[in-house]
Amino acid sequence: MATPPPETPNLFFRVAGRALARYIEFCRRTCWQTREMTELMEEHYRHTPAIIGMWHGQFMLLPLIKPSFIPVDIMVARHSDAEFLSVALRHFDMRLIRGAGAAGRAKDRGGSHAYRAAVQALREGRTVAMTADIPGGKPREAGLGIVMIAKQSQRPIMPVAIATSRYIALNTWSRMTINLPYTGLGFAVGPMVHVPADAGPEELERCRKAVEDSLNLATRNAYLRAGADPLRATPGTADVKPGFRLKLYRAGTRLLAPAVPLLLKARERRQKEDPARRGERLGQAAFPRPAGRLVWVHAASVGETLAVLPLMEALAKARPDASFLLTTGTVTSAKIAKERLPANTIHQYVPLDAPQFVRPFLDHWKPDLAVFTESEIWPNLIIESSARSIPLTLVNGRMTDRSFRRWRGNKGLARPLFSRFALILAQNEMLVRRFTLLGAPRVIASGNLKVDTPPPPIDLNEYARLKHALTGRPVFIAASTHEGEEEIVADAHHLMAREVPDLCTIIAPRHPHRGNTIAQMLRERGFAVGQRSRGQAPEKSCQAYVADTIGELGMFYKLANVAFIGGSLVEHGGQNPIEAVRQGVMVMTGPHYSNFADAYRVLIQQQAAQKVHSAEEIAAAALRVLKDPKEQAAVARRANDALGTIAGALPRTLDALLAYLPPQEELARAP
Repeated sequence: MATPPPETPNLFFRVAGRALARYIEFCRRTCWQTREMTELMEEHYRHTPAIIGMWHGQFMLLPLIKPSFIPVDIMVARHSDAEFLSVALRHFDMRLIRGAGAAGRAKDRGGSHAYRAAVQALREGRTVAMTADIPGGKPREAGLGIVMIAKQSQRPIMPVAIATSRYIALNTWSRMTINLPYTGLGFAVGPMVHVPADAGPEELERCRKAVEDSLNLATRNAYLRAGADPLRATPGTADVKPGFRLKLYRAGTRLLAPAVPLLLKARERRQKEDPARRGERLGQAAFPRPAGRLVWVHAASVGETLAVLPLMEALAKARPDASFLLTTGTVTSAKIAKERLPANTIHQYVPLDAPQFVRPFLDHWKPDLAVFTESEIWPNLIIESSARSIPLTLVNGRMTDRSFRRWRGNKGLARPLFSRFALILAQNEMLVRRFTLLGAPRVIASGNLKVDTPPPPIDLNEYARLKHALTGRPVFIAASTHEGEEEIVADAHHLMAREVPDLCTIIAPRHPHRGNTIAQMLRERGFAVGQRSRGQAPEKSCQAYVADTIGELGMFYKLANVAFIGGSLVEHGGQNPIEAVRQGVMVMTGPHYSNFADAYRVLIQQQAAQKVHSAEEIAAAALRVLKDPKEQAAVARRANDALGTIAGALPRTLDALLAYLPPQEELARAP
């Protein structure tokens, strides 16, 4: 039931259509790897009649996959620009179905007629080809139309993609791609999608998402097989030329690179660098590249590292053929990585962001996928990775108000960087809008990985020793504190000690190297102080215990009754409350908690956390729990229930990343 031929197109469209048909034939004759494409397609002929889905703007060479013995109808829009396409497609014996979805517009574009015609064609044994995304809608977002046709006809959806190593990408909403002759050709078929006849709204949405993911995977693999960079053909990446400030940054880092050894030496004296591994910061690899697929994950510091380790374990389980490279930038995160790295994983310090250091790093490791975390935007790393056609992703993406204002005021810096990410998984919808405004082509709200992170393991022997030392004493912990907060905590302790004289306050600074300074401040205020880094235990006379070590915060939470989470009384944006909640501790935060706004929002709404502004408010909130153990248990239950409402980021992130990791049967990058 294809649309009958319309009235004869005018002379211009007839000439243009015939020229396009001849050009497609010319590409067939001059491109190589067409045989591989034919062989791959032959494996799928048994599924016909099927619905061949593709992205808008990527369909120019579609006629090349049609064999003479399979009838194909193709859905073409009714607007005048499609007339010359109609002429070209008829040359390849492809019947037309005229009409397209409205993409939310009131104007009738023939979508209802096209839907009925497509279903009828499939029932008659004809394959139907159509774009999954709708002109006027969001590019690279599958619509429900293709899914509804599959449901009604009970025929499978076959996502396909064709790419050439050389192409021209027009600056249109879908980045319409003109494939060029005398070039390599890549073809890929994504996982088939079957839509149940009784599918309800939730199942239809699942199938729609499956079509989207499968098409993205097929597109990625087609460009990989063609040896092409897919970035220029990705919607939203038209304006990727570096602006003046980005050029200045790249030139500046290149010129300053000779001074880096002096900088590193100064940082080594302050114990912020590992002198034994200085070469890694200069891009020198300490290990050979493992064979096969390699996923590179970059995390800034301890919190990000702890959040991505479960993700890496899940990726390794889903793809046992892959190896992993974890890079971090701090000594503390390197120590955590050494203790908790999963199998098949190598840790390196990330190279400093200068071209001289980034290039040898990437040339050695040749990752198949790059996964950055949260707000790690390093211009040279991003640009050099993109230049090597390494798919760039950002997981657990976040951005403070201040950072957003800065990025938005520097579009010549922001757009060329964010547009190079194939996928950004943001923590919430507000962040989706921010990343999109900065030029990211594909952004999805996936939630916060830290909510799904299990409590880190603790040293049970050490825990038992400290628990014995604190027997019978209530414990208050101020965790991840920043400069200016410890004095407020000290004042709060004095207020609480009036009613709970045997109280022990643990202060665990965000930066453990500040431990001596904090201990000295407390002594000057009359405290009896113990210090973890000196091997001291919290004796009975100890009023304040400085926990200035790495990787033990979970143990101290488990010892405590109530916690204040730092970085929130000063304008830092707050620190992660989730680990404290998982250990059954009631949490407090200052007013500045934008870094973990979603978690604090649900905790405060469920009366499972409290916002405080002063030493007096800290003391009052803590005393309610310290005096009533039943209240602590009730708060802990409410807190875990609250976090359960925003969990699920880990499986969502895993599914999204797997679509960007090339399949096992492809040839991996050579070591």
